[in-house]
Amino acid sequence: VVYQSFLFTLTAVFFKALFGFIMAHLIDVLPSKRQRLWRGLALVPWVMPPALSTLGWWWLFEPSYSAINWILQGLFGVSVAWLSDTSWARFSVILVNIWFGTPFFMIMYLAALKSVSPDLYEAAAIDGANAWQKLIYITIPMLRNIIAITVLFSTIVTFANFDIVRVLTQGGPRNTTHLFGTYSFLLGISSGDIPLGAAVSLFMFPILAVLAFFILRNVRQRVKEI
Repeated sequence: VVYQSFLFTLTAVFFKALFGFIMAHLIDVLPSKRQRLWRGLALVPWVMPPALSTLGWWWLFEPSYSAINWILQGLFGVSVAWLSDTSWARFSVILVNIWFGTPFFMIMYLAALKSVSPDLYEAAAIDGANAWQKLIYITIPMLRNIIAITVLFSTIVTFANFDIVRVLTQGGPRNTTHLFGTYSFLLGISSGDIPLGAAVSLFMFPILAVLAFFILRNVRQRVKEI
């Protein structure tokens, strides 16, 4: 459970931050009218109830009637045991979490991009900076605090995730996709051992507290420097 929780959290948060950053930049360069349209469409996964949207993903991954396997079978003649194979089950729950959480990063980064002065980019262009140099030396430093806060919030929520794993795999196969939330539910509610379930759930607290302390301390230090 410890291994799966850290693998799930680190992988999902990394790709959510990456895809959210890319989406924010792609939407930011669009005209204002198109921005509103694409912002609304991109937020759909995030505003949907996780349990209901995960049921849709479960249908896509379901071995007998999987829409994904139907496409793979038609194109390549192969099918994948998405939820019954350990590696694919871990991949599936991470994929669904990335799909659900990326819009949160996107909207936070997009709001931060709107606060960056265009004069900085104009001055950099006059000095001969290319797009990559503008990203490295202007965009990322200006967004560093919001990136840190967003990653912190997402890490806490992802680490304590319950809905996706509970609906999609229920911890299987062979208890390899359990997170702290689902495993504590299994022990405390399903098995009736409430003290043990509570101990498992509280195991997350010191980890998240230490993580929050260091991230927020770094943010405060950067704010003081500014």
